[in-house]
Amino acid sequence: MRHMLYPDEYMDSTYAIDFKKLYKDGYRGILFDIDNTLVPHGAPADERAIALFKELKQIGFTTCLISNNKEPRVKSFCDKVDSDYIFKAGKPLPGGYEEGIRKMKTTKENTLFIGDQIFTDVLGAKRAGLYTIMVKPIHPKEEIQIVLKRYLERIVLFFYFRSIRKKSVEK
Repeated sequence: MRHMLYPDEYMDSTYAIDFKKLYKDGYRGILFDIDNTLVPHGAPADERAIALFKELKQIGFTTCLISNNKEPRVKSFCDKVDSDYIFKAGKPLPGGYEEGIRKMKTTKENTLFIGDQIFTDVLGAKRAGLYTIMVKPIHPKEEIQIVLKRYLERIVLFFYFRSIRKKSVEK
């Protein structure tokens, strides 16, 4: 079970990811979480997010945002970045991820997921069979249920980073 909680990669920010390399590696679709992955919790799409999605389209990616939020929040964000979306996705259940893959007309093998939470984002993407990139949350202000999960995430991340260090020492 613990490997289902480990992302395939961990990055400081969505905006630090080398998307051209991911495209070169064969990925064609990207599922994104919104809050604290692309913008602070509850914030509208900003210029940085809009520019990112424009760049992703130029590279050749298809995108879909997957959120447990209600449609008004998700639709208003996606209208600004020009992306498909899934609202009330039921993360960490795999159904929302699979629906996003169908909307993008990609496959599990050429789709990846980017999010900031282990117990919803990473776990759900792993259950759906996707490559996962976890990013540090953009802003510390979050809803209380997320704050509580962050304490448990710290424990998982401690062992995740330890396993990475151990693998690099073994090489």
